[in-house]
Amino acid sequence: MEFSGERTLWSFVDEEKKNINLPRRLSFGNQELDSHLASARTSCASAASFPLWPMSPETPWTRSPLHASASPNSSLLYHCIASLHRSEGKIFSIAASKGFVFTASDSRRIHAWKLPDCTEMGYIKAKAGGIRAILAHGKLLFTAHGDHKIRVWDMPPTENFQHKKITTLPRRSFLVYAKMNIHKDSISCMAYNHMENLLYTGSWDKTVKVWKIREKQCLDSFEAHEGNVTAIVINQEDGCVFTGSSDGTVKIWRRVYRESSHILTMTLKFQPSPINALALSSSPGGCFLYSGSSDGLINYWQKERMSGRFNHKGFLQGHHFAVLCLVSIGGLILSGSEDATIRIWRREDGDSFHSCLAVIDGHHGPVKCLAASLETADVLIRLLVYSASLDQTFKVWRVKVYPAENVNLEKSEAKHSQVEMECQMSPVLSPSWVERKMQGSHFE
Repeated sequence: MEFSGERTLWSFVDEEKKNINLPRRLSFGNQELDSHLASARTSCASAASFPLWPMSPETPWTRSPLHASASPNSSLLYHCIASLHRSEGKIFSIAASKGFVFTASDSRRIHAWKLPDCTEMGYIKAKAGGIRAILAHGKLLFTAHGDHKIRVWDMPPTENFQHKKITTLPRRSFLVYAKMNIHKDSISCMAYNHMENLLYTGSWDKTVKVWKIREKQCLDSFEAHEGNVTAIVINQEDGCVFTGSSDGTVKIWRRVYRESSHILTMTLKFQPSPINALALSSSPGGCFLYSGSSDGLINYWQKERMSGRFNHKGFLQGHHFAVLCLVSIGGLILSGSEDATIRIWRREDGDSFHSCLAVIDGHHGPVKCLAASLETADVLIRLLVYSASLDQTFKVWRVKVYPAENVNLEKSEAKHSQVEMECQMSPVLSPSWVERKMQGSHFE
């Protein structure tokens, strides 16, 4: 929506706020959370507060009106442009690349949707189901399956959805060495080194394996953590690998020069809570590493320019339950949580100060995975955000971020109030996480 004449962004926000009906209930399994808990969050328009209407009788997608965040320190508009309920299973992973977004669930199908209208183009049907992780880069699509193997697909850049399986890793072999390369438990995360064509896979078997795609072989395998490996990200500039685990640690690994092995260079242990997600953000202002954990916090570290060490700079607090997924894009950090909300954070360029621009609470269950793609990145940042929840819904959001107004004037005051809030508030542990922690089981 465009603004012209004397009508300002905030006059539009004020009009939209009059039509918002906030009272509702969030459902978590057999438990319900009263909507008065939303008062602890940043006040914003809820996608669930608006009635949804179908786009056409032939499609299960629904569309919602445009509405805005009501934070006085930010200028952000968002609306849900598509919402789909999947009956065939929970979506565990999302990947976006080359005009398509892919969703993977506990079924055997990987669905492809064309951007930006999210028309379903088709699906890939694999022999093994339980697809917990997918990764897209260029025309390559990597999928991790319930048989603890990885499938590599070729996705030609055409208007019509076409796919061809390149290989399965590890390849079928009678050699004992080849059989040892198979993960012993579910593959939970993947990352791709663009420069060296290396695929990294992390598993609940506590190991990380490195695959040479062109040679279709396992280059290295090492036990990375004492707990399940839950997240992997790679710094494409220097090749450093960051891994997160349910043991509460984040570790930094580097490949030995001219060798296949990897060595541990640093362990970042700041909280005892399990790590569920990692994100890396690089800009002229510096390189930042973010970790989302089950205590609801997002810790972040900044890389020193001279030594290359990562120093802990603080944490972002706002989610009530576990942070399950993180995405970094265009100076923004997006976080999905077990409290059924998505938060959008902005880091000020050249500073470690962060502000929460909006809280999106259109889902009615834990937000398990997120992905995002930029449409424009000039003065006005436009992006598409894709989210999937354990309530079996997949949603697409269009977000517009305008330049912040008066942020510099209010930064010192906001920092002071943020410190006071951090001292007064303590994260609320999710009842479901506590139960799973006591039982020693994984978060599904």
